[in-house]
Amino acid sequence: MKNPLLKFCLLLLGALLSMGLASAAPAPRIVSLSGTTSEIICALGRQAQLVGVDVTSTYPDALEKLPKVGHSRNISAEGVLALTPTLVIGTTESLKPEVAAQLKLAGVTVQLFKQDYSVAGTKQLVKEVAAAFGASAQVPAVLKKLDADLAQAKKPAKAPKVLFIYARGTGTMMVAGTGTQAAKVIQLAGGQNAVTDFADFKPLTAEALVAANPDVLLLFDSGLASLGGVAGLQKIPGIAQTTAGKTGRVVEMDGQLLTGFGPRLGLAVTELGQKLK
Repeated sequence: MKNPLLKFCLLLLGALLSMGLASAAPAPRIVSLSGTTSEIICALGRQAQLVGVDVTSTYPDALEKLPKVGHSRNISAEGVLALTPTLVIGTTESLKPEVAAQLKLAGVTVQLFKQDYSVAGTKQLVKEVAAAFGASAQVPAVLKKLDADLAQAKKPAKAPKVLFIYARGTGTMMVAGTGTQAAKVIQLAGGQNAVTDFADFKPLTAEALVAANPDVLLLFDSGLASLGGVAGLQKIPGIAQTTAGKTGRVVEMDGQLLTGFGPRLGLAVTELGQKLK
């Protein structure tokens, strides 16, 4: 090339382009271990970066096509590493500490977020998950939709006593006490949790049912199905003696929607509030 200046400019341009390509980090390969964090990732427009999810990740429907790594109680490091992720995301309840340590030793970035079951906590979780992979610019749109959905919610005129029953067949039945996701969403929807004398979950007993005497029984749709529907629920000792049992007030909802406390929280509160009227 006869023009030295032109040759220098072309060489400089080539060097700059090479530097740009070298510095451009590849998109992360994400495994999400929580249905809530999976929803947030999708709401932020990063669904294509998901290479695997846990079994609670049921929304949106497209997630059903992704490999499943199990439930928080049985997720193994080997199953997650088989998907060659660069980033594993979930809540602090999603992964056992020893499994998280194994993933980190393998060179995988692990980010587990503490989840607060409230409107403010949901918004904070959206912000934190977005920041984990550079999607903060999409946060305002997600939060605007959440606020708009919450604004549509209508509470019942009188707060009914609602008892949430977690069921996986008649052999596994628990009731939700204070501080649980179920108790918090019941309150947001205008109801009151029928159980106030203990926190977390306890096994369902006929005595506890009669003592709580709920106006409404609330279950996951999958849980109610595992009991044989409303007819099967009515056969559970103690149910027929409650106000809810006598009046047949049984509410069923999708589990992840009801207790996920993710971007669809406003929709969950609206639906539950309507069903409690």
